[in-house]
Amino acid sequence: MGVLNVTPDSFSDGGEFFATDAAIAGGIKMALEGADIIDVGGESTRPGAEPVSVKEELQRVVPVIEKLRAKINISISIDTSKSEVANAALDAGAQIINNVTAGRGDEKMLSLAARRKAAIVLMHMQGEPLTMQKNPHYEDVVTEVAVFFRQQYGRALECGVDPMTIAFDPGIGFGKTLEHNLTLLKNLERLRVHDRPLVVGVSRKSFLGKLMNSSEMSAREAPTIALTGILRARGADILRVHDVKANVAALRAAEAVLP
Repeated sequence: MGVLNVTPDSFSDGGEFFATDAAIAGGIKMALEGADIIDVGGESTRPGAEPVSVKEELQRVVPVIEKLRAKINISISIDTSKSEVANAALDAGAQIINNVTAGRGDEKMLSLAARRKAAIVLMHMQGEPLTMQKNPHYEDVVTEVAVFFRQQYGRALECGVDPMTIAFDPGIGFGKTLEHNLTLLKNLERLRVHDRPLVVGVSRKSFLGKLMNSSEMSAREAPTIALTGILRARGADILRVHDVKANVAALRAAEAVLP
């Protein structure tokens, strides 16, 4: 899953794809480099991020999805917490809703996914982007995230979502400390619900900088690539990354030696 942030303020590539033409070119490049899904987002969810209006988010993402749909033949997901944005993105050609609030941020999101027969990724986040990294706390992070997944899976089914369209994301960096992140990554299979896919995004995240003892964004690329292979072996089904080419290579190498 290639990350296409159509925003001026995302944590790792803010502004790179903010212009529509740049976003389209970036999405095409990711597809050519081997991405299976392009994840288009119009609202930053970095720690401390302020929300944007529905109108602004729509203006950012809909033209990009429409034009990408006409040029590439792979899946497109919309990274949003707003059902109105998700619905417009599906109209524009997206097939997947990537929802960081797991249906909690907008009460219409799960019923929308059911009605539109869209795939949906339900992510765990403690708090909200503006406050999520202010002293996150868990008694047992793996158990609590796993319980949350089971609860939201049940809620999705109650809303009519086809269970075969649901995937889960542990939300690395979303209301978690370095130790919380590492513990979740070490225990991915304990998070699986009814054999549904696990989506994992570690690409360029700040905990990698802490591991490398570096504040440089470039220092996060090598550990991202390393974790792509390791996490595939540990059960990740979809890897959400910024640098598609290098991570596709890592994934192919890992899969060549996996049982």
